[in-house]
Amino acid sequence: MTSGVQTAKVSADEAGMRVDRFVEARFPGLAFSHIQRIIRKGELRVNGKRAQPKQRLEAGQAVRIPPLRLEQPPPREAKASGNATREFLKSITLYEDADVLVLDKPSGLAVQGGSGTTRHLDGMLEALRDARGQRPRLVHRLDKDTAGCLLVAKTRFAAAALAKTFRSRAARKIYWALVAGVPKPAQGRISTFLAKETRADDSFMRVARHGEEGASHAVTYYAVIDTAARQLAWVSLKPVTGRTHQLRAHLAHIGHPIVGDPKYFSKENWQLPGGMQNRLHLLARRIVVPHPRGGVIDITAPLPPHMRQSWNLIGLDSKRYDPIVEAPEE
Repeated sequence: MTSGVQTAKVSADEAGMRVDRFVEARFPGLAFSHIQRIIRKGELRVNGKRAQPKQRLEAGQAVRIPPLRLEQPPPREAKASGNATREFLKSITLYEDADVLVLDKPSGLAVQGGSGTTRHLDGMLEALRDARGQRPRLVHRLDKDTAGCLLVAKTRFAAAALAKTFRSRAARKIYWALVAGVPKPAQGRISTFLAKETRADDSFMRVARHGEEGASHAVTYYAVIDTAARQLAWVSLKPVTGRTHQLRAHLAHIGHPIVGDPKYFSKENWQLPGGMQNRLHLLARRIVVPHPRGGVIDITAPLPPHMRQSWNLIGLDSKRYDPIVEAPEE
């Protein structure tokens, strides 16, 4: 089924939304990858000008949408898989109200589809589309191998409000990690510039110089909560900025990479303690954000199974006081 050329007006409720998310909200049957393709090809126009990939919209703007191929309604099998997906999402829900959902993302589950990724949270959220055609939307991301708190907006109103919150850094995030060695001092601030580098099929973040093209400033506060035989440290982290792989690159930069990190761990002759799983030991432990309708969302995620196993193995008590709570916000 193909639609003709359409023009959509941006409402006050949709102001601040990214243009790709705006089209996704208006055309539920459209694959997100297809939306990104028409933007790349310059077929989507905002007030007559070609839309930019991450452009944010303003109220009153006119978005011209080219003819689209819309998917047919799903067959009966899709309904059954939709029920299974809804059950799965319910099983990992830490908090839910009319506007927001906080999921306990399992380690190893991608948040968004990339090349070759077919199973991801963004696709699963399709199963939660409501009677008005609104589907929950991601407002931030976590790396595939990071477990823990992932905040999702259930309404357009919440998506716009939370996107602003994350842009203004009013969202507080606390992470827990298990690292090699013990950072000195026990509490500190890591501040560097990070730039993306691609080698072969892989991309990673490297520490860059100020002023280097594509380099962004990144700041992380850390605090050691406990240690095991001076070989390992349980570290609490508060990222002030939200760069890709920021915590992983920052801890590797100070010589204390995260245990089980396939990209940034490069300590010579270092051995994983027996019985410990070689998986990324990083948890998005807590998220504290102003609720779009007033009040505060403050949610904590439990240790994922592989980290709980490691904590038990080396005798760390997950109920210990977390000193990062007192760290500055800037």
